[in-house]
Amino acid sequence: MSDMSVLEAGLLAEIEGAPDEAAIESVRVAALGKKGSVSELLKTLGAMTPDERKAQGPLINGLRDRVQAALGKRKDALAAAALSARLASERLDVTLPVQEAPQTRGRIHPISQVVDELTTIFADMGFSVAEGPDIETDFYNFTALNFPIGHPAREMHDTFFLPADAAGERKVLRTHTSPVQIRTMLSAPPPIRVICPGRTYRTDSDQTHTPMFHQVEGLVIDKGSHLGHLKWVLEEFCKAFFEVDSVKMRFRPSFFPFTEPSAEVDIQCSRKGGEIRFGEGDDWLEILGCGMVHPNVLRNCGLDPDEYQGFAWGMGIDRIAMLKYGMPDLRPFFDADVRWLEHYGFRPLDLPTLAGGLTS
Repeated sequence: MSDMSVLEAGLLAEIEGAPDEAAIESVRVAALGKKGSVSELLKTLGAMTPDERKAQGPLINGLRDRVQAALGKRKDALAAAALSARLASERLDVTLPVQEAPQTRGRIHPISQVVDELTTIFADMGFSVAEGPDIETDFYNFTALNFPIGHPAREMHDTFFLPADAAGERKVLRTHTSPVQIRTMLSAPPPIRVICPGRTYRTDSDQTHTPMFHQVEGLVIDKGSHLGHLKWVLEEFCKAFFEVDSVKMRFRPSFFPFTEPSAEVDIQCSRKGGEIRFGEGDDWLEILGCGMVHPNVLRNCGLDPDEYQGFAWGMGIDRIAMLKYGMPDLRPFFDADVRWLEHYGFRPLDLPTLAGGLTS
């Protein structure tokens, strides 16, 4: 066997045994590179006589062509094997449900969603949002709101009192968001149109009460506000929030120390089939309390009740969220159960708008 045949057999064996594309490249460089074994044979053609070149040229060029062909074939085979392995490892079961993308897997808590809905509705009516601290003084939580010292109404709230400070004063976890109304009236001159959403605290816990819950209160102070304005604001809010064309409301006389006259508001509903539906039916459901701001409250905030008057209302955010979205129990709102949140929560980009629909 000639030297050229031995070289060809060795190269073809190396090509056939190459385990991957990197090994194939090494064989190619060793054979056909600038200093490769086949390239060195091609360089000898220039020093041959015409007769020698005529005899050896076809043999050397044939060797080069066969080596190139073997390299290409082996390279294609390795590429096909790599693709098959990749397809096998990345195989998808198309019968499985489509997995949700990470950016859309999160959920907005129903309380946060309802606060956004409230803000959207009242902002359209010209209201701004006011906030205040969760820990309040006796003055803001009770006295300024016409709860005199020793008044039994203070105990109606089942208040969380904090230990007395160095001055002997006991602060409280606010029992309502009404202190924000006081802070607003003390810091800004009329006219005032604000809503006050936030956390509140009372020592109560059952299916429809929790020690920490959420309220939203509204306040309007100017020189010409009256109960007719209050009624219109509440009607428009209920129509927008519950997404019905019309509502019937009734105002029942009640008592709150900070409003006079005071009323509790019922909204028309149907309870057929165990489901509450608003804007229809012949039943009633209480949803909020309201009234004209008491003159003593205005005086406590430095406003002359002979010049200014206003109205206020308050409702439980958790309660109206339950009514709107069919949640039977208030306690899971605060259990941090991911399964509950996945069921009742809202997609992060589903922002409520009056034009596009609050719950689109």
